[in-house]
Amino acid sequence: MLPVIFGLSGACLTADEQAFFRDANPAGYILFARNIEHPGQLRALTDSLRNLAGRDNVPILIDQEGGRIARLGPPHWRVWPAAAAMAGLSDSPASTDLDRAIARVQCNYEALGLELAAMGINVTCAPVLDVPQPDAHDIIGDRAFARTPEAVAALGRACLAGLQVAGVAGVIKHIPGHGRALSDSHESLPRVTASESDLAADGAPFIALADATMAMTAHVIYEAWDPGHCASVSTRVIAEQIRGRMGFDGLLISDDLDMKALSGDIPERAAAVLAAGCDIALNCWGRLDDMNGIAEQVPVMTAEATERLARACAPLRVAQTCSALNARIDALVARRESLA
Repeated sequence: MLPVIFGLSGACLTADEQAFFRDANPAGYILFARNIEHPGQLRALTDSLRNLAGRDNVPILIDQEGGRIARLGPPHWRVWPAAAAMAGLSDSPASTDLDRAIARVQCNYEALGLELAAMGINVTCAPVLDVPQPDAHDIIGDRAFARTPEAVAALGRACLAGLQVAGVAGVIKHIPGHGRALSDSHESLPRVTASESDLAADGAPFIALADATMAMTAHVIYEAWDPGHCASVSTRVIAEQIRGRMGFDGLLISDDLDMKALSGDIPERAAAVLAAGCDIALNCWGRLDDMNGIAEQVPVMTAEATERLARACAPLRVAQTCSALNARIDALVARRESLA
């Protein structure tokens, strides 16, 4: 198996993509707006990916956080709130406020997960566990649940729990923490100069949720840990911080290889994140030349990564749209609103 999650070029598999994916046997796939037209088309696409892989629980990912990060939306799908708006917490919430926010978040993500499962999508790249700082770039902003590590951890746990009930996995991100970045890693390489003690606070939600089955790395340099490499390509950060101090032993996925924070061509970037200790390289854009180059350059998946993938995928399931499922989603949304 190839330790890569690939994107697709359009709303259905091309003949060239089918041939390539059949030969390469990637770990999974990720979908974007260019792959989505309407529910019937989307379910047919995800069914074709499962048939091609020969694995009913092949991970099919999407960025469906809610708010400004949502690949599914009207008129065919619901609007989901941003994490911060749904949590609705002050910087120092009372315990009863946090309890209500936890209940809201769990209802919301169970409903969101059921909507994804009906489309054959079984992984969403959420929750964001970053703790945003006042002077940071707004790339995180309202994607974060709260501004304290304790609240972020509690609400992140509720998100994962809701998704799990729906048969969908969440991907915690951006480990070891993107909340202090002064720039957007899509556009440039952020460099964080914070002390180790400050970084330890940022990492607290990831430690609290270290039993999550999947995590996504940050393309961010942390000078206190490795001034020469961003986390995604840093053997030191992955081994000493993510796997070591934070104790994360799930499937570690790089953030998108195409982001400008990384250097080198796309196959070189894939090889670099895997060499540093990521289990999976994430290649989102569905460009066949890049995908062929990656397949030629990266090794097969390690036994350790294969075991982590199997563990992460074991509980995944898809659903069929029906009146009962829609009624359940509506009831969960109504429950979420009643807790506001």
